[in-house]
Amino acid sequence: MRISTAQMFHQNINSVTQKQSQTSQIIEQLSTGKRVNTAGDDPVAAAGIGNLNQQNAIVDQFLKNIDYAKNRLSISESKLGSAATITSSVREQVLRAVNGTLTDSDRQTVADEMRGSLEELMAIANSKDESGNYLFSGFNTDSQPFEFDASGNVVYHGDSGVRDSVVASGTTIGANIPGDLAFMNAANGLGDYSVNYLASQTGEFSVESAKVTDPATHVADTYTFNMVGNDLEVRDSSNAVVTTVTAFDPNNPVSFNGIEVKLDGKPAPGDSFTLDHKPEVSLLDTINSAIALIEDPNKVNTPAGQSELAQMLNNIDSGMKQLDVARGVAGNSLKSLDSYSATHEEEKIVNNSALSMLEDLDYAEAITQLEQQQQALNAASSVFTKVGTVSLFDYI
Repeated sequence: MRISTAQMFHQNINSVTQKQSQTSQIIEQLSTGKRVNTAGDDPVAAAGIGNLNQQNAIVDQFLKNIDYAKNRLSISESKLGSAATITSSVREQVLRAVNGTLTDSDRQTVADEMRGSLEELMAIANSKDESGNYLFSGFNTDSQPFEFDASGNVVYHGDSGVRDSVVASGTTIGANIPGDLAFMNAANGLGDYSVNYLASQTGEFSVESAKVTDPATHVADTYTFNMVGNDLEVRDSSNAVVTTVTAFDPNNPVSFNGIEVKLDGKPAPGDSFTLDHKPEVSLLDTINSAIALIEDPNKVNTPAGQSELAQMLNNIDSGMKQLDVARGVAGNSLKSLDSYSATHEEEKIVNNSALSMLEDLDYAEAITQLEQQQQALNAASSVFTKVGTVSLFDYI
C-alpha cells in the first residue's frame, strides 16, 4: 500500500496536536486544582457538580437570611431587656411616690425621674437597626412607631406585621418584634375592664379585678357603680339599672352581664366609679398617667389617687410580663435560627465533600500523567521531525 507524503504529514501532525491537547488539559487541571473544568472533561461528573453548586447557592442564601434575622432579633432582644430593667425601676419609683411622708417637692423629683425613664423607654421603642430601619414598627420600617399626640397619649404608628425570613425550604421565621406586641398589648392588670375613680371618693377601696366570666352573655359597655346607702347599684351607659346588690359585702363579687367584679374595701355612701371595657393596656401610657397623677398634689394622697396608683402598679406589672413575652418570642426565634444555621453548615460540609470527590484533582496522578504525556509528545515530535526530513535523495 502506498502512503502519500500528504497523508504521512497529516497523520503525524494529528498525533502531535493530540498529545499537545492532552498535555495542555493536564496543565490546566494542575493550575486550577480541578479534575473537571468543563463538561467535556467528564459529562457525568459535571452534571453532579452543577447540582451540588446549585444546592450550595441555595444554602448560602438561607444562611444570609438567617444572619439578617439573627442580627435584628439579637438587637431587639437586647433592647427589650433594657426596657424591662427600666420598667422595673419605674415600678420602684411609683412605690416611692405612694409613701405618705413625701413632700410635694419630693414627689416632683420622683415624677421627674419617671419622666426620664419614660423618655428612655420611648427611645428604645423607636430604636433603629444598622440600616436606619425602625426595629419595632412592624412592616412600616420607615415610620417612627411611637410618639405623643396632642393630648399627651402615646400613639403607635406601626402595625402588627412580622417580616418573615426564609430559613429553609418551606420554612420561615419572623425577623422582628412588632411594637404593639412589646409595648401596647399588655393584658389589663384587672382583667377586662379599667376603672375610673372619681375625685369625690371618700371610702378606701379599689377594684381588685373586673373580668369577663361568661363571653356568651357579656355586654361590653361603660358601667357606673353607685353606692346608695348600704346598697351597690350598677348602671349601664344609658343610665339603666343593670343590677343592685342589697347590703353590699365586698367579700362577695358583683356579677352581671357575664362580668364579675371584686372590690378590695367598701365604698362609702355616695361614692361612685366607672368601668370601661379595656382588656389590653399600654405600658407607655400607664407610666405617663402615673407621672401625671404623682405630679398632682391634690389627687395623689386622696383615696381615689391611691386606688388609681394601685391599678397602675398592676398594669405596670402586666407590662413587664408583656416585655418578657416579647423577649421570649425573640429568644425562641434565635434558638430556632441557630438550629437551622447549624443544619445548613453541616449540609454544606456534605456537599463540599461530594464536590471534592467529583472535581478535585489528584496531584500525584496528574503529575505522573503529565510526565507521560510530555514524553509521548516529545517522541511524536521527534518521529515527525525525522520522517518529515526523509527524501528519495537520501537513498541515491
